Amino acid sequence: MSILSVESLSKSYRRSKATKGFWAGCKALVSRKQGSRIALDNVSFSLKEGDLVGYIGPNGAGKSTTVKILSGILVPDGGEVSVLGKTPWKHRIEIVRQIGVVFGQRTQLWWDLQVIESFELLKAIYKVPDELYRKKLAELTDALDLSNLLTVPVRLLSLGQRMRCDLAASLLHSPKILFLDEPTIGLDAVSKLAVRDFIRRLNQEHRVTILLTTHDMDDIEALCKRVLILNEGKVYFDGSLAHLRKKILPERRLIVDLVQEGLVLEDSHAKVIRQEGHRVWLSFNPKETPVQELIARVSASYEISDLFVENPPIEELIAKYYKNL
Repeated sequence: MSILSVESLSKSYRRSKATKGFWAGCKALVSRKQGSRIALDNVSFSLKEGDLVGYIGPNGAGKSTTVKILSGILVPDGGEVSVLGKTPWKHRIEIVRQIGVVFGQRTQLWWDLQVIESFELLKAIYKVPDELYRKKLAELTDALDLSNLLTVPVRLLSLGQRMRCDLAASLLHSPKILFLDEPTIGLDAVSKLAVRDFIRRLNQEHRVTILLTTHDMDDIEALCKRVLILNEGKVYFDGSLAHLRKKILPERRLIVDLVQEGLVLEDSHAKVIRQEGHRVWLSFNPKETPVQELIARVSASYEISDLFVENPPIEELIAKYYKNL
């Protein structure tokens, strides 16, 4: 059964058209020509309890608009949305008590207050009982390593520290659904790994349903089995990463470390796409060339110190998909 469903969702924004010339600019002060931009065009999808779904697309595709509608911030032009059985913009007070939202480029914490003071304000806003709040705060402080940050003013936090605090803030009221809009944007490698690990455990251990929008394809590959690809307000793909690879880029990569540097590696059923010193990257189609056969041929013809097989980077996969739209 769906915990969240979207049917034929549409949204457009009105905007003033640019004018050129002095007199046209003067005229625009009195009367501006209006245009519109379609942000969402007949978007439909659903999530079940415990899903962790990647919602990806280029800038301007409509990802953030979708999140704002699902959380009740925006009202759509058309379509139906059900979040936990309610319409978000009609039942916003009931909905916000059961959802959490993190916008990577905005904070829900108060800039000049200590982190713990922001948490206590959110406790009051969401009417979280004292006992539940203490239990949840202790759990999140341990999971996100916040013990040294609670008494620090928000304005003094680094980006990675603030993001961990924002994640905790969005979960103090124990939401059933979490919307994450670019949660790892601008984070260093260590902070990204910590945030990803927390999101994974939150989904697996607490069955929190998560919709993740991001431009970081490593986030998607590390966390999501299912992806929705949005472009120009339309959903062009809804399925597993494995199916997307099979559909768009079925090739795999064999990486070989040769004992002798500079040796030219050749195989009639694989293409050398890169070579650096001892290491050679080969591209092949596993349907046409079974990996065992390719490894056997290469091992028989060349002296190797190591080899391994991997999928092409997800960035290549998504870039090729966008190119074919």
